[in-house]
Amino acid sequence: MTITKEMIEEHGLTPEEYKRVVEHLGGREPNYNELGVFSVMWSEHCSYKSSRKHLGKLPTEGPAVMQGPGENAGIIDIGDGMAAVFKMESHNHPSFIEPYEGAATGVGGIMRDVFTMGARPVANLNSLRFGAPGEPRTKYLLDGVVAGIAGYGNCMGVPTVGGEAYFHDSYNGNCLVNAMTVGLVKHERIFKGTASGIGNPVMYVGSRTGRDGIHGATMASDVFDESSEEKRPTVQVGDPFQEKLLLEACLEVFKTPYIVGIQDMGAAGLTSSGVEMASRAGNGIEIDSALVPKREEGMTPYEVLLSESQERMLLVAHKGREEDVAKIFRKWGLEVCVIGKVTDTNMFTVLDNGEVVVNIPVDALTDAAPKYDRPIARPDWQDEAVSLDLDEITIPEDLNDVLLKLLASFNISSRRWIYEQYDHMVRTDTVVLPGSDAAVIRVKGTKKGLAMTVDCNSRYCYLDPFTGGAIAVAEAARNITVSGGRPMALTDCLNFGSPERPGVMWQFEQSLLGMTEACNALGTPVIGGNVSFYNENSETAIYPTPTIGMVGLVDDLEAHTTRQWFRDEGDLIVFMGETLDELGGTEYLKISHGMDRGMPPVLDLEKEKNLQEACRVAITSGIIRSAHDCSEGGIAVTLAESCLAPGAEIGAVVELDEVALRSDAMLFGESQSRIVVSIKEADLDELKKIAAVGNVPLKVIGKVGGKALKINDKIDLSLIQISDAHANTIERFVSK
Repeated sequence: MTITKEMIEEHGLTPEEYKRVVEHLGGREPNYNELGVFSVMWSEHCSYKSSRKHLGKLPTEGPAVMQGPGENAGIIDIGDGMAAVFKMESHNHPSFIEPYEGAATGVGGIMRDVFTMGARPVANLNSLRFGAPGEPRTKYLLDGVVAGIAGYGNCMGVPTVGGEAYFHDSYNGNCLVNAMTVGLVKHERIFKGTASGIGNPVMYVGSRTGRDGIHGATMASDVFDESSEEKRPTVQVGDPFQEKLLLEACLEVFKTPYIVGIQDMGAAGLTSSGVEMASRAGNGIEIDSALVPKREEGMTPYEVLLSESQERMLLVAHKGREEDVAKIFRKWGLEVCVIGKVTDTNMFTVLDNGEVVVNIPVDALTDAAPKYDRPIARPDWQDEAVSLDLDEITIPEDLNDVLLKLLASFNISSRRWIYEQYDHMVRTDTVVLPGSDAAVIRVKGTKKGLAMTVDCNSRYCYLDPFTGGAIAVAEAARNITVSGGRPMALTDCLNFGSPERPGVMWQFEQSLLGMTEACNALGTPVIGGNVSFYNENSETAIYPTPTIGMVGLVDDLEAHTTRQWFRDEGDLIVFMGETLDELGGTEYLKISHGMDRGMPPVLDLEKEKNLQEACRVAITSGIIRSAHDCSEGGIAVTLAESCLAPGAEIGAVVELDEVALRSDAMLFGESQSRIVVSIKEADLDELKKIAAVGNVPLKVIGKVGGKALKINDKIDLSLIQISDAHANTIERFVSK
């Protein structure tokens, strides 16, 4: 088959890239199968060709890091011979086209990334972005995505314990579905995706290969337009029951000495798994596509290589142990067979009944893939976006009404309708359920727990991506801290528009620089992640969304686990931090004045570090009754949420310092590095001593009690009013 200009374009390769393909093949034209292989391996989704230059700036090392970026998932040491394995990835494009299957297979894929490392998944989280509630597709996408996440995670028996959901018109044409999984593994059971040992057999395990998902990686590297609905066939179809069998079979084979390495067949399927395993070992790999188990008749080598059918793994076994491996997978009712071998050729070689149909140097598909230094330019509209004259912002007369509207807003209201569809108690290790600042999972056999959260304020990132990226890291760490954990490391999911736009690359670069500064200041290295570009339609790009997934260690679950809700009548309410006269980028400004404007809140990382350290010391000292991060909606929303303990609502009377502050900034401003805690009165002196070490501002602002929230003479609302406003927004929306 002659390769035409049209074919090259259909495969997402530029003319310059195609010239490089020919060069890597020693001057010969690729055949059709090889064109497909280059297409997926050089796609943005697989090669990171526009982002690799920038990703290298992120800090990736730390005392607890056992595995950083480059493997299926990152690993941190949590002591007692145990490690936490976690990663987050995007499934944005498939979820927009087919929300149920797109979200479900995103969950399945990220779980495979974790158990490929030898870990048993113990928790799932997700970060979701949808268009404006008035957009016709928003409800359809919300329904389908949440059902897909629930359908897959619940069937797998892995609890979905936390997440976030955000609604904004910048996502009208491109929803985001970022899935995260956390697993646990003993140090000696860690496995990696390496094809080592010349002559060792390459084995296929799991489900049969079909035609679903072909060119999924290429689709994920493209911009949506009117023809996007036609791409439904590229969305994979998942079977969580098969994945459950695959999980148990893999964990069983990991206990044996039979295997060398294992790799999930994720994006680009058999091609990427084979190439990546060979590349990590510095070897070659040979596969016969005719030996691959198929569920459809007449599949060509091209289709076999590029299929993204789910629930499949590629593993390398020790020679002579093939049948031992096969017995384990057959016992679990899974396909298993030898399809190739490890070679010393440094080539990715594919046969079809013995005839060579692909023969490409492994390096050409990995290290030698294009690396672009894309043009970067600050957008012309940025100055106008950050301009905000507070003197022109009228303070509403009825601040009670403002608070109720904020509590009922789609970006602050309860996510109960979402998380109640998830099984968050399966395996009985969930200590802190969804709804608080971070979820907490028990580490069986120890007194420890893992605190975990996902976070990103994309409005901040739109207005000032450097500050927004830094705040995403700081707030994730704060969520871990107020839950009783010590932030350890993070994974990211970097969602942006087209890298071919200089303005988007400026947002990307600035976000990473902000993240880097915060990671270095707070000691939270990046141990893995994902870049998702081309999140835009023909009209507009999404708001930049560098989502942070963070994991922290709770040293003593019994003593240190802390929740956000007030507990007992008479407890003192103490404010740690400082409120500034700033309103830029706030939810208040959007809800009350219809603006996404102004500079985001100032972030002083030294103050942030000192605040979090003081809060952690106070928690481990046993004097903190509750702790809640102050973020979207400001201190008024923080106080209202603190009153809404599930089944035990309790009010508060608060007096805030109004000196030199606008009343709306005082109540609804989103100044950073602030935490609201409650303590017994007898512990106040101890808390003051702890705060003084880091010069953390601290002020008693009120007491817990009553059946209302009262703040100065500005807010006076019953718990019934607060609860009704906060609880039912999403439920009412989906039931219309």
